[in-house]
Amino acid sequence: MRGVVFKGDRKIDIMDFADPTPGPEEAVIEMKASGMCGSDLHFYRHKPAEVIRSLGFKDLASRGIDENAPIIGGHEPCGVIAAVGDGVDPRMFKVGDRVMVFHYDGCKHCDHCRTGWTQMCDHGALIHGVITHGGHADYMKVPLSCLIHLPDELSFAGGAAVSCGSGTAYGALLRLDISARDILAVFGLGPVGLSAAQLAAAMGVKVIGVDISADRVNRSKEFGVAHAIDGSKVDPVEEILKLTGGKGVTCSMDCAGGEVAKQQAVRCTRPWGKIALVAVGGNLNVDAMKDLIGKQRTVIGSYTFSKVGMKECAHFIANHGVEVDRLFTDHWRLDQAEDAYRAFDAQSGGKGVFLF
Repeated sequence: MRGVVFKGDRKIDIMDFADPTPGPEEAVIEMKASGMCGSDLHFYRHKPAEVIRSLGFKDLASRGIDENAPIIGGHEPCGVIAAVGDGVDPRMFKVGDRVMVFHYDGCKHCDHCRTGWTQMCDHGALIHGVITHGGHADYMKVPLSCLIHLPDELSFAGGAAVSCGSGTAYGALLRLDISARDILAVFGLGPVGLSAAQLAAAMGVKVIGVDISADRVNRSKEFGVAHAIDGSKVDPVEEILKLTGGKGVTCSMDCAGGEVAKQQAVRCTRPWGKIALVAVGGNLNVDAMKDLIGKQRTVIGSYTFSKVGMKECAHFIANHGVEVDRLFTDHWRLDQAEDAYRAFDAQSGGKGVFLF
């Protein structure tokens, strides 16, 4: 089978791998859609082994993993079960089932794994598409514990979106405990930020969107953003205060990364406001007394989502008719991977997906 491998320095290979065979409690997925995520660019731009070490992964060799071996990229996989191994209850999963893949695997026994927060595994999580083979391939072998049924109402591309970007946005909204009583400011209107706007709008929340790209600002109005602010032209905090009668929003979310966006996400909230930090990159540099303690604000770190949250997100999208497929502006074949990531690296468009 074919598999896309990140080489670093903005180079990729489409390599040949042996077709996978499922072991006990495993399944092989025939890929139908594999999304492109912004975090892929770390491995596209830099040496994968260096990125893996920077993420804090240690002692991989003791777990039988060679960090220098070619790893198939892609952690937003969605497809159909092509084969199952021994010990698989057909009432749970069977050949032909449409499934999404939760992109973390762990020990399955610690409290985090048992409650669906596998990325926080006490013994170290493995990330599909980073440490183990991912979805940018014809087939993918995964433990059954990583599979979630795809609702009939969702396309395979929609399932790929839920598998990371849209699921991450939903997870942050849950952490904020958001409701229709709230006003939400979203900083960064890339795929995750647009997903947050879409999902929050479907919950009845008024959304204010902020970005420094005029194209992204304009496009956000199609995703439920009531007021879109170009942060390259005006001070977003001042504009948000004007839009909220001087009070500020009740909730905000940083999906942009970088120090400035995080500061603005904090300072645009009213007293007792809640801020979810989602994007990786940049430090939170604020005045502890003036910006947090004196305003009774709460800052929340939101690291993707749980398996339960992923399933809930998929069904929320299905039940509320959220048009998650609209996130994808670029559709590619696997043999176009080099062109796909060159275009994605420019970060001037929307989200890309490989369709099979």
